[in-house]
Amino acid sequence: MRRPPAVAGQFYYGSPAQLKGQVEQYVSSDAVKETVIGAISPHAGLIYSGHVAGAVYSSISFPETFILLGPNHTGLGARLSLMTSGEWEIPTGVLTVDDVLAGAIAAEVPLLSSDTGAHQFEHSLEVQLPFIAYYSVSAKIIPIAVMNASLEECRQVGEGIARAVKHSGRRVVVVASSDMSHYISDTSARELDKLALSEVLSMDPEGLYSTVLRKNISMCGFIPATIMLYAAKSLGAHEARLVKYATSGEVSGDYEHVVGYAGVVVK
Repeated sequence: MRRPPAVAGQFYYGSPAQLKGQVEQYVSSDAVKETVIGAISPHAGLIYSGHVAGAVYSSISFPETFILLGPNHTGLGARLSLMTSGEWEIPTGVLTVDDVLAGAIAAEVPLLSSDTGAHQFEHSLEVQLPFIAYYSVSAKIIPIAVMNASLEECRQVGEGIARAVKHSGRRVVVVASSDMSHYISDTSARELDKLALSEVLSMDPEGLYSTVLRKNISMCGFIPATIMLYAAKSLGAHEARLVKYATSGEVSGDYEHVVGYAGVVVK
């Protein structure tokens, strides 16, 4: 099946020319390309978070396949949903699901359901695609939407993904799509997000998971980020770098009700 764009014209421009121009505003031709294993990238409207996502994708040496982990905002479909085949369309291209590796992940991780319903209207992964397509329409994707998961389930999913990747011999980047704190003051968002990001930069998935819950941090993709860290560590990653942090207040001018955005690479 081909999944049509769900949020074109809302989260990003709906015409090919406008979208290409929009992405070009946010990527950097001067960035040094790094071989990375994992990343965190935001998924708000590009006007707000595109400069952070652009900084992440500009600094990545592109792999054969991006494994995309995002929160399920819609409540549709399976709790842990893996799309194992098909295509995703956006105005600037069509990206193909890596069905071979997706099938291997499904076999390694029984917790994941092969499901398309969770992905039909979900924006968290779709908003990554304009940046991927800008650099390479030949890069394949594996979409995984996460409604909820325990810490142990995060470990099982992350380590299962890593096993499948190792067996495949493919070079992949595991991207966790997440915004940070939601709708609090800029000052509070920066304080809380610093706590969460400290755990990410320490490569501590358990620390991230427990800190977000203990401090009630409204980081919508903390479970995808926890899974990504488990997967990346199993694939040999040993360090993380904060590429960029910002809040929506810098664009909107409203510093009382902001959303935080972080870009991280893990290698």
